[in-house]
Amino acid sequence: MSKLRQKGIRSKVSFAQAVGLASFDFIATFVSYVVAAWGTTEWTLTVSHIGSFAAIGVLALITVCVYAACGMYSCLWRYASIFECLRIALASIAAAVVADVVFAVLLQAQLSLRTYVLAWAILLILSAGVRLSIRALSGSQAWRFSNGRGALQPRTLVIGAGEAGSLAVKRMQSGDPDMPGYPVAVVDDARAKQGMRLHGVKIAGTCEDIPHVAEACAAQQIVLAIPSATREQRQHIFEQCIQTGLKVYTLPPLQDISKTGRVPLHDVDIADLLSREEVELDVSLASGYVEGRTVLVTGGGGSIGSELVRQLLPAHPARVVLFDIYENTVYELYHELAAKAKAQGTELLCEIGSITHLPALERVFDLYQPQVVFHAAAHKHVPLMEADPREAVENNVFGTLNVVRLADQRNCERFVLISTDKAVNPTNVMGATKRMCEMIVQNYAKRSNCVYAAVRFGNVLGSHGSVIPLFKRQIAAGGPVTLTHRDITRYFMTIPEASRLVITAGALAKGGEIFVLDMGEPVKIYDLAINLIRLSGLEPGRDIEIVETGLRPGEKMYEELRMDGERVEPTADGRINVTVGRAPGVDEVRGNLDMLRDSLGSSNDDIKRALAAAVPTYAAEVGK
Repeated sequence: MSKLRQKGIRSKVSFAQAVGLASFDFIATFVSYVVAAWGTTEWTLTVSHIGSFAAIGVLALITVCVYAACGMYSCLWRYASIFECLRIALASIAAAVVADVVFAVLLQAQLSLRTYVLAWAILLILSAGVRLSIRALSGSQAWRFSNGRGALQPRTLVIGAGEAGSLAVKRMQSGDPDMPGYPVAVVDDARAKQGMRLHGVKIAGTCEDIPHVAEACAAQQIVLAIPSATREQRQHIFEQCIQTGLKVYTLPPLQDISKTGRVPLHDVDIADLLSREEVELDVSLASGYVEGRTVLVTGGGGSIGSELVRQLLPAHPARVVLFDIYENTVYELYHELAAKAKAQGTELLCEIGSITHLPALERVFDLYQPQVVFHAAAHKHVPLMEADPREAVENNVFGTLNVVRLADQRNCERFVLISTDKAVNPTNVMGATKRMCEMIVQNYAKRSNCVYAAVRFGNVLGSHGSVIPLFKRQIAAGGPVTLTHRDITRYFMTIPEASRLVITAGALAKGGEIFVLDMGEPVKIYDLAINLIRLSGLEPGRDIEIVETGLRPGEKMYEELRMDGERVEPTADGRINVTVGRAPGVDEVRGNLDMLRDSLGSSNDDIKRALAAAVPTYAAEVGK
C-alpha cells in the first residue's frame, strides 16, 4: 500500500489550505529561531548582526519555498500516514540546512550548533503538529458534523471490523466521495472485538445481530466489508441484511484497491446469491496446449469470448486473434489487454467479419494459421431466433460448419465449441441449432486429426442480454420487474466459471466429448428477483412490482443438462462431467445439413420442420 499512498496522497489541494499552511510555516520558522536563541548570548548576537527580525523573516520565506519544492502543500493531509510523517521530517531537515547556510553565508551571522538543532526541532514539531492535526480532526465525527458533511450522509452499518472494515470506516469519516456514508455501528463475529471501538465507532454485535443493530442505530444503508468471506458466509449475511429492508453495498477486492487507491462502493454481486461456491478450475492446464501457439477466438468481443481471452493470456500463447462481427466490443477488449499482452510477448490481433462469410474466415485461417480454436460466435437470444429461424440456422449451424471445416482443413490441433443447456431436448430454434452444432463437432471428431469437443453452459450471469442486468435496469427505473413465470428455474454460472470450463475442457478433450460443469441445483428466477429488490433497499410489491408476462415462444420452464439416452460420467477433474451417448453418423449429419440448406429459402415453419427432422429431440412449434 505504500506505493499506493505515494501515488495517491498527492492530489489536488484547495488553494486556501495551501496558503494557510504556508502562512503557518512562515510564522513557525520565525518562532523557532527566536525561541531557540531566546535567553542566551545567541539572542544578543543575532540582533546585533541583523539589527531587526527582517533576516529571520527571509529565513522563514526560504523555509516555505523549500517546503513547496518538497510537495508539502500538495498533500491530502487528512489521509496522512507514517510515510507522510517521514516526508515532514525530511522536508524540515532540508529547509533547516538551506536556511542555516543562507543565514551564515549571506548574512554573516554565526549561531551555535545547539541553536540550529533546537530551531529545527521546534520547526519540525510545529509543522508536523498542524498537519497531523488535520489528519486527526478530518477523521473525527465532530469534524465531519462541524463541516455539515456527516449529517448529510446516510447512516451506515459496517459489517466487518478487519482491515477492509477499518478502511471503510476511515474513508467514510474522511468524507471520501467514493465511500458516501456516516458510520454509526460495526458488527463482527469475533468475540474479542465485541464492545470495542473501531476509529471511534462501536462494534455493537455479531452478524446474527444485524437486524437488531440496524434498527437500534437507525441505519440507512449497510456496507459489507469482509472480502475474504466464503460464499456460504456471505449468503448468511445477506439473509440477515434482507430482513432490515436496507440497501446493501460491498467493497471491491483488496487487490483492486491496491491498484487504484479508490474504494468505490459496489452493489451486491448477484453471483453471491447462488446456492453454491464458484467453481475454481485449474486453468494452468491450458499451458499444455496453448503456450506458444496461435489461438483463434470467434465471437472474441462477446461476454464469453472476451473473458476467454483474459484467462488465456496467463498461459502465454504466442498470438491471440479476435474474430467478431461487432467491432465495438473487440476494440474495447483490444485496448484493455493490448499493453498486458505486449509486455508478456503475446501478439493480440483483431479481425472483423462474420462466420457465415467463408472468404473472410479462409483469409484469417490462411494468414494466422491458428492451432487452437475457441468457437464462441453464435446468435443466442431465444425469442429473436424463434422469430427468425433462417438467420439462426444460417449463422449458428452453417457458420459453425465453416469454422469446423476450416479447422480440419488447416490442420488445427484443438477445437472447442461453446454450446448451451438449451441444446438438451430443445424446445426452441436456438437450442436446436446449438444441438446441431454439437452433432457437427461429434461428426468431425470421428474423422479428423484435430481434437474436437463441446461445452454446455447454463445461463451465464452478466452476459449480454441475460436476465440479471435486465432486472437491475428495471429496479433502477422504479420497476416493474418482469419475468415470464413465477416457477421458472435455470442453472446459473458466472462468466469466469464459463471461461475456465472452456479452457479446462480443451485440456481434457480426447475428441468428441460434450463437457458439462457441475452447476449444483437450479435457481428460481423469481427468488433472484426478490433478493435483488430487497438488497436494493426496496420491498417487492410495495416499492417494485413483479409482473409475470407468460412463457415466450420456445421457452422452457426448466433446463436440463443431458438428453434422453445420454449418461453423465465424471472426468479426472471431478467438477466437470462428460456426457456419453450415441454419436451421429457421418452420412446422417451430411444428409441433415443438406436438408437444412435446402430449407433456407422456405417459410419459417418449413425451416423449423427441417430443423426438427435434423434434430429428433426438438419439438418444433409451427403455425404460431
